[in-house]
Amino acid sequence: MVDPIAQGLALAGGAIALLGGLIGSSLGIGVAGSSGVEVLAEDPKQLRNVIVLAALPMTQTFYGLIVLINFILYVNSHPDIDLTKGIALLALGAMVAAAEAYSAKKQGDICASGIAELPRTRGKITFNAIIMAVYVELLGILGMVFSFMALSLIG
Repeated sequence: MVDPIAQGLALAGGAIALLGGLIGSSLGIGVAGSSGVEVLAEDPKQLRNVIVLAALPMTQTFYGLIVLINFILYVNSHPDIDLTKGIALLALGAMVAAAEAYSAKKQGDICASGIAELPRTRGKITFNAIIMAVYVELLGILGMVFSFMALSLIG
């Protein structure tokens, strides 16, 4: 029997996961972009490096979207979701949202620091800044992967 409330909670969990990615990416890109504007006023030749670094926090939005799509597929293939599973999926979506939002925001902070150093290093800090930002990126990836694992365990 189809429980529309349980299905709604499950889908809301997926939507919340995407929301976390959108919020975190916006905050991360905002702080990195602000730093980029300051750097470009000083050294316009750093545009390519600024764009690369400022865009990195955007990936968490894609992770949130992938999670939402997987939640939709799960609900469509499991129409018999009960209220307990619906609540579990809502909580799972909140966990993913927190992982994506926090990692994107912190990635933006790291990228902003790298961007601020571009003029002083003549752009040579770009690769190192990307590597440091990837560490935080991995937490966003893990949030997404953990949701896949949990979906398979919820069954």
